Amino acid sequence: MRIGLYPGTFDPVTLGHVDIITRAMALVDRLVIGVAINRDKGPLFSLEERVSMVAAECAAITAKTGGEIVVHPFENLLIDCARDVGAGIIIRGLRAVADFEYEFQMVGMNRALDASIETVFLMADARRQAIASKLVKEIARLGGDVSKFVTPSVQAALSARFG
Repeated sequence: MRIGLYPGTFDPVTLGHVDIITRAMALVDRLVIGVAINRDKGPLFSLEERVSMVAAECAAITAKTGGEIVVHPFENLLIDCARDVGAGIIIRGLRAVADFEYEFQMVGMNRALDASIETVFLMADARRQAIASKLVKEIARLGGDVSKFVTPSVQAALSARFG
């Protein structure tokens, strides 16, 4: 069984994430969405809220595509999380050249830790390349319309958080 791990903080999950998840499903038999407990980033949503949002979006994807998606919170090293869930590949989404520089360093470190786990990059769909959770939160905080960037349920969660 081909198992892939798509990690991130998903604070919140965006249409860019949904695009990568949907396309990653074609590459693996089971996709594990690793929701990172990254205390340094100071997430807007709690881990439980982020896991719930990701699970809801993944349920809609599996209803359309079939396949298996598991949502898995983690706080350890990414490579250890990959081992824990039995993933042979790590899926990463790229939006721009700036993403590549950071991801290039991460791949090198991960390969040094475990060369048996490959990293696969998926370019964000051209319509989704500008979407970043950080910017979505800022737009929502300032009362802007985020409907082009997130699903209605995530938009509702953002509205509830910011009033």
